[in-house]
Amino acid sequence: MKPPLANISLDLDNKWSYLKTHGDPNWESFPSYLDLVVPRIVEFLDELKLQITVFVVGQDAELEKNQPALRQLADAGHEIGNHSFHHEPWLHLYSPQQLEREFERSEAAIERATGQRTRGFRGPGFSLSDEVLKTLIRRGYEYDCSVFPTFLGPLARMYCFLKSKLSPAQKVERKDLFGSWRDGFQSNRPFKWTSANQSMVEIPVTTMPFFKVPIHATYLHFLAGISPWLAQSYFWMALKLCQWTRIEPSFLLHPLDFLGCDDEKDLSFFPGMNQPAAKKIKLMKFCLSMLQQKFEVLPMGEYVSCIHAPKRNRCISHAVVGAKSEWAPS
Repeated sequence: MKPPLANISLDLDNKWSYLKTHGDPNWESFPSYLDLVVPRIVEFLDELKLQITVFVVGQDAELEKNQPALRQLADAGHEIGNHSFHHEPWLHLYSPQQLEREFERSEAAIERATGQRTRGFRGPGFSLSDEVLKTLIRRGYEYDCSVFPTFLGPLARMYCFLKSKLSPAQKVERKDLFGSWRDGFQSNRPFKWTSANQSMVEIPVTTMPFFKVPIHATYLHFLAGISPWLAQSYFWMALKLCQWTRIEPSFLLHPLDFLGCDDEKDLSFFPGMNQPAAKKIKLMKFCLSMLQQKFEVLPMGEYVSCIHAPKRNRCISHAVVGAKSEWAPS
């Protein structure tokens, strides 16, 4: 009997994007840690024999200094997705014209840098709107993964604001960062968005079944700061609940899951950045190895192809873009 499926993705947020969200003006010089972290991630995934999806920011792909690192990911066989061009968590406030320019520019830059045409998207800060969805469907995207079904979004936003240097105006701009408590009622299971008789698969970032609390790697590092045993037990319980409820986990990584306080001093405001890199990588190896033991782990594009298989397609519900009552199909 084949094991159930799971998928892993990594949002390749660069140093400047964290500084930008934090309100630090030093972001404008586009400081980068990609040369350090990408080889580390590639080696780590190769050791575990994992292929994943990496969501790249178009601004990084456009800068020549970052292109060798991005090409290394593609050459290692990892799928490349689109994480917007400017990495602004207020993407949902963009006009239709702004969105078209955002996608045109990011798609072109990412394809030049990696040789891959993007087929999947995740909004920065999980930003999503009807207009974003319509744009994605119109541009032929096969899947989105910006839905984050948790009740803790407002708490994460509050923590971010407390640790930030944001002005009142910037806080208003970021007022929907990480979503609202209503997102906790969204589905943990894949579903389809439909617009103008076209559809696209949505793969939510998995949260713990029933409780809807995060299980992504950054949250695990936060728990590991209290106790590594707590983080490991928490993840074990989350995977057990996924097995019992037949939810196929979509596990989310970030570059800071592989960087520590010994690598990067300017991002100490970020959860888990008070720990050394070796400790964080050890936790990631434990968790991803556990995921591999219980599930067949695929990149997101390959996972979506499996969803379209006839025997599985009947289990996917639909939501009409713009129909708020259907925002969270079960």
